[in-house]
Amino acid sequence: MPVADDTLSIASSPTHVNGHKTLKDGLAHPGQEQPTVSDEKVEDKDMWEHNPHNPRNWSPLKKWIATSLVSFYTLVTPLASSMMAPGLPDLALKYGITNPTVLALTLSIFLLSFAIGPLFLGPLSEMYGRVWVLHISNLVFLCFNLGCALAPTVNSFIGFRFLSGLAGSAPIACGGGVVSDLFSERERASAMAMYTLGPLIGPAIGPVMGGFISQTHGVQSVFYVIVGLCGIAAILAIPLLRETYAPVIRRRLHAQGADLEKEIDYVPVQVGWDHLWLNLKRPVILLTRSFICFILSLYMALIYGIFYLMFATFPDLFATVYHFSVGISGLAYLGLGLGFCGAALLSAKISDQIYHRLAARNGGQGKPEMRIPALIFGSFFAPIGLFWYGWSAQARIHWIMPIIGTTIYGFSLLTTFLPIQLYLVDTFAYSASALAAASVFRSFLGFVFPLFGAQTYAKLGYGGGNSLLAGLAIVFGIPFPVWIYYYGERIRARSSLSR
Repeated sequence: MPVADDTLSIASSPTHVNGHKTLKDGLAHPGQEQPTVSDEKVEDKDMWEHNPHNPRNWSPLKKWIATSLVSFYTLVTPLASSMMAPGLPDLALKYGITNPTVLALTLSIFLLSFAIGPLFLGPLSEMYGRVWVLHISNLVFLCFNLGCALAPTVNSFIGFRFLSGLAGSAPIACGGGVVSDLFSERERASAMAMYTLGPLIGPAIGPVMGGFISQTHGVQSVFYVIVGLCGIAAILAIPLLRETYAPVIRRRLHAQGADLEKEIDYVPVQVGWDHLWLNLKRPVILLTRSFICFILSLYMALIYGIFYLMFATFPDLFATVYHFSVGISGLAYLGLGLGFCGAALLSAKISDQIYHRLAARNGGQGKPEMRIPALIFGSFFAPIGLFWYGWSAQARIHWIMPIIGTTIYGFSLLTTFLPIQLYLVDTFAYSASALAAASVFRSFLGFVFPLFGAQTYAKLGYGGGNSLLAGLAIVFGIPFPVWIYYYGERIRARSSLSR
């Protein structure tokens, strides 16, 4: 179980600030005196903060182009996770699948590797830079989706789905780090909202597209569309997206002979397999040694798992109960999409307003805990949406009623995801590793929940099943954020993992 009082530290060379030196194992040991940063290094740090090569000093246009491209990358891969959902009956006929668990596995196996990938890709982006991790992963993702389209058997199809999820997790692993690289704490809420919208709106609009594509051209064509979107992303991003991770930029400038010799002390040096292992275990250390990271990641995972449970059960609900066709059943996912869009318009504004108001009361000094009130606000909508969706579906009243419930739930997803991701980025020195740790929980439950969704609803009904999930959302979504708001700063002060 993670403990609040952390005694071990990750080797610290954060994106814009360098703190302590560590031993060879990358962990600062209790009782060992940590050297302080010299006046010369503070001066060098100030020089970098005003350097035009620093991504935070880029023009607003250049920053938003980079944010838009990363957000597009982040849209394409979650789109692929759910776009085939309305075509599951077609897939079952194509491969002769009769077991409902195996059929659900063809959809959710993507999320298992989606959970594993960030453990590797997030730290690698902090070693070699964000950009080429994103580019190369996108091209590999393209190839594996082509493999899904051409797979001759269900086993090969599941294998290609697993590998495509692994490659497609790069934007989830690196995107939050890019936003952290580009924007300061006071500026990043709107950019993080755009980035966060991709993993949520993608799975919502994917089935809308996939339903009509599957009905008219077959489920195989869904993967050709994904391949085309990957190609468009590559054509746009490879020439336009520039590296944003400061240590990598400074190392490259030094290698080119720029006058950054003093600043090279701040750049992490690659030392082979030992350094690789140190970077790869960072997300695990964050998840197991920071109780705050653990509990926020767990709540995010619960909300995300329910989200994908809806994907796996929508086709049966709207086809069996409401007699929707394959194409029309995809429109049922629009409720979630409308909730996301409404939250995108409001959540960043609400988060910024609350943060600035609380910072003003604190003498202009912002704290990560100032992100939590927006999280508490969003947490109330999750159980409301689940109760509404479950019991209206149980009663079999007009189809618009369960869709309204999913709209409320979709609103809650983004209004909770955004402050959690902002809190993690603000709190931890290695933002990409912190987000990678959170995405492990999130994607793992997104993989597991659909596997038992049909059995749960068959036993408890839509009303009882969703009431159980709403109860869990209340338990994890309300008391723990309140506790973090009041005691989070005290815990961070004792933690060697925080900035």
